[in-house]
Amino acid sequence: MPRFAANLSMLYTEWPLLQRPQAAAEDGFEGLEIQFPYAEPVAAWQDALAAAGRPLVLMNAPVAGRTPAEAAAAWAAGERGLAALPGREDEFRAGFDLACQYALALGVPRLHVLAGCLPPGAQRSELQPTYLANLRWAAERLRGSGLTLLIEPINLRDMPGYFLNRQDHGHEILDLLEAGGLQPEVAGRRLVQVQMDLYHCQVVEGDVSRKLERWLGSGRVGHLQIAAVPDRGEPDAGELHHPHLFRLIDALGWAGWVGAEYRPQAGTRAGLGWRHAAG
Repeated sequence: MPRFAANLSMLYTEWPLLQRPQAAAEDGFEGLEIQFPYAEPVAAWQDALAAAGRPLVLMNAPVAGRTPAEAAAAWAAGERGLAALPGREDEFRAGFDLACQYALALGVPRLHVLAGCLPPGAQRSELQPTYLANLRWAAERLRGSGLTLLIEPINLRDMPGYFLNRQDHGHEILDLLEAGGLQPEVAGRRLVQVQMDLYHCQVVEGDVSRKLERWLGSGRVGHLQIAAVPDRGEPDAGELHHPHLFRLIDALGWAGWVGAEYRPQAGTRAGLGWRHAAG
């Protein structure tokens, strides 16, 4: 059975943020992930993670801003990342440096960078050079750090105008980075990988089993995430049959993490039947 990581931004919201690692550990989650940890200082996170005895395996870089307060305000204002937005490279780099400080101090091995949404009238082809340049810079920034940079295709229903939507586009971006001279691996570790959220994949493309079969063996997928479709609730309802997907993930030899990034419909613990059934 896959190793599951509880998403602390969406699960356990009944608890204060720094108490969520312990709550997830008590419920048997082997790992943790979070969208944005910046509301609390590094030292407080170090204490909370040590008390829970669970690793934080994934986090996001700020969507915008240069400080934790600016990052929180940017998310609330509708910002969804800067990596593909021309003219904001300095802000992107400042936020990425903040993310690196947190990730390195907390031992987080994967750092997801949001691409951002297309400005009115812009075309994806116009933004792609900026996206590639920012990813090259960020990947080189991580060289030797032990961190891996992740990019994630996200559906346009939840995030209208988002730059990156399809799995094949995500892998095309990796092709272009490597064609442009980025060394794909350092000491057997890939510098840049795709974060494959099966919820977003189903909404945009469907045929999730075939997508898993196509991409998991490539070594280019760095993290999986799950949620019910269409309502993003617990993964024991909706149109995706997660028991089948879990068996397939095992059969394909996936040794990475599967992040539980869903919105509990009636309280986190009341909705963990899927987790207990998974073993």
